[in-house]
Amino acid sequence: MAYPVRLLRIAAASCAVVSVPALAELPSPVRAMVDAAIATGDTAKVKTVIEIAKATNPADHAELDEIHDAFFKVQEEKARLAAKEKEERIRSAGLFRNWSGRGEVGASYSSGNSQNTGVTLGLDLKREGIDWSHRLRGNMDYQRSDGRTTRERYFVSYEPRFQINNGLFTYGLVQYESDRFQGVAGRLAASGGLGYKIVDDNSVSLSAKLGPAYRHTDFVTGATESSLAVLAGMDFDWAITDRLKLTQDTNMVAETGGAATVIIDSSNTTVTLVTGLEARMSRRFSTRLSFTLDYDSNPPVNKNTTDTLSRVSLVYGF
Repeated sequence: MAYPVRLLRIAAASCAVVSVPALAELPSPVRAMVDAAIATGDTAKVKTVIEIAKATNPADHAELDEIHDAFFKVQEEKARLAAKEKEERIRSAGLFRNWSGRGEVGASYSSGNSQNTGVTLGLDLKREGIDWSHRLRGNMDYQRSDGRTTRERYFVSYEPRFQINNGLFTYGLVQYESDRFQGVAGRLAASGGLGYKIVDDNSVSLSAKLGPAYRHTDFVTGATESSLAVLAGMDFDWAITDRLKLTQDTNMVAETGGAATVIIDSSNTTVTLVTGLEARMSRRFSTRLSFTLDYDSNPPVNKNTTDTLSRVSLVYGF
């Protein structure tokens, strides 16, 4: 008799399962609202719509949770595939691909060794890789007064970086500048060292770097000078609003000289301080107000220790 009793128990259990009502389907208007939110692909919108649907349809929490989880799994997979595709595209890109940058042109006013108006041109190119980044910068300031050239300054630099982890990086830097009105016919500097991204988010970025350097200077008098140095740098960007941005770039080179006696007798510190405020007019164009301070603790004879340059310019990003 045990076998028939077991069959009866199984049958009774099956009937009990069948008798449990299935989860009710979402009402058509609610389903349409949820589907419309999902179609946008906006995670915040989908979350909000599903929360509203739960509040108005408490009996359908389970089904709404399933829809919510399924949507976010799809979004996570899409993001993963997109990130993988982007990485592969960057790794396979040629040397002249994936460069972005900006060009700058404007009027200027300077004080110090010269007080004149003129034209300034600038170019800033950057290439972001997976671990490597490259930055190439150049600018020219050219001024004339009463038919005479009163300012002629050229600057170009190249800086590669390798990101060791989220914060720490190594850098190399080669830069050349010429400023005859400051007594420098040409100055070449090379440096390499370590840096750290102190802050790096959507609105604020701050990084610092430090390393040894070598600098060779040709003066307009014909004299030359070569020395070992220490380079310290800081880069600061602050997106105050969507259309307003504050930038601060500082590079300081403190020379130690090639021998112990030169440390005391021939020490020379130069500071370049650039502060700018940008206002975006469109996706590509911005206006920029900037102030540049160049300080040389041991300038050539009859030259000032400090030069300043204030300018307003139009910037085109690409």
